[in-house]
Amino acid sequence: MRDEIFHYKGVLFDLDGVITKTAKLHAAAWKEAFDEFLKTLPGKNTPFDSDGDYRNYVDGKPRYDGVEGFLKSRNISIPYGDPNDPPGLTSVTAIGNLKDRYFSELLQKQGVELFPSTVELIHLLRQKGVKIAVVSSSKHCRDILDKEKLTPFFDIICDGNETGKLHLKGKPAPDTYVNAAQKLGLTASDCVVVEDAEAGVQSGRSGGFGLVVGVNRGDYAEGLKQHGADVVVDDLSEFLP
Repeated sequence: MRDEIFHYKGVLFDLDGVITKTAKLHAAAWKEAFDEFLKTLPGKNTPFDSDGDYRNYVDGKPRYDGVEGFLKSRNISIPYGDPNDPPGLTSVTAIGNLKDRYFSELLQKQGVELFPSTVELIHLLRQKGVKIAVVSSSKHCRDILDKEKLTPFFDIICDGNETGKLHLKGKPAPDTYVNAAQKLGLTASDCVVVEDAEAGVQSGRSGGFGLVVGVNRGDYAEGLKQHGADVVVDDLSEFLP
């Protein structure tokens, strides 16, 4: 058993890929939206890769930032649009909203699976008096936590809706994690950040957090370390007795 995580006053968890097994749904929704868009362009365009493109350009980032990042990687420029744009293919925001629609449909069809070890760790941390927050770019975060009856276990929920209201920069900027730590009444150095995305560990590192834990849900340990993880584990069960 590792015990580093218990030496801090607060632990800030990402949602997708750390608490819930929803990263694969996000990847599938992104692929559906981007591939649909790429088919409208002239010539042959390589489809969106649910592994490499997902992790490099959209994983852990606010939705519209993800669209911009992927399109930039393909040297594609389209109008930014307006967040109220209907789902479609004509602007950054329209593609982002299309992805959101596809994600909602997948969520309805497939539901949410939890990582049992993460839930167990959250219970243990609460028993020990550690403050807990969830920090997610997803606007579905609170709905998912409510559905799984996990909301009461978090002192603070900082999701995509709050990020927008407060005009915070999304991951890899540290703003969302710093905001959550402040709401807990703690400094960054008092807290642990737990992330499965490179953008997320980068956020924790640049925010000066006491410990940044990378959860390697695939073959990404090296990337997590390079982006700022102090510790990389394959599963959070490594912190359980």
